[in-house]
Amino acid sequence: MITRSVTVEDIDDLYLMWNSHINASALYRRALREEMAVRDVDPHEFRMLLERAREQGYTLDEIADKTNRYADLQSLVEESQGQRTAGNTTHD
Repeated sequence: MITRSVTVEDIDDLYLMWNSHINASALYRRALREEMAVRDVDPHEFRMLLERAREQGYTLDEIADKTNRYADLQSLVEESQGQRTAGNTTHD
């Protein structure tokens, strides 16, 4: 897992201090899921595509370098799957 920097305003920080039971990481992930929903990205399908790309041998950095949106990730996985399938066929 990669840790990212997030700007926290003083009011956010104080509120989290008062409510230490709140999981700030969960709030962040929830906000990202809301952004995904706005863009019609299903997080379960997204996770599956990422896992498939990794199974195909791509690292997270390589995926980020080769893609910059959900549709690119779909294409990357489909192209790689097609190349693997084509490479496994034999001609008599």
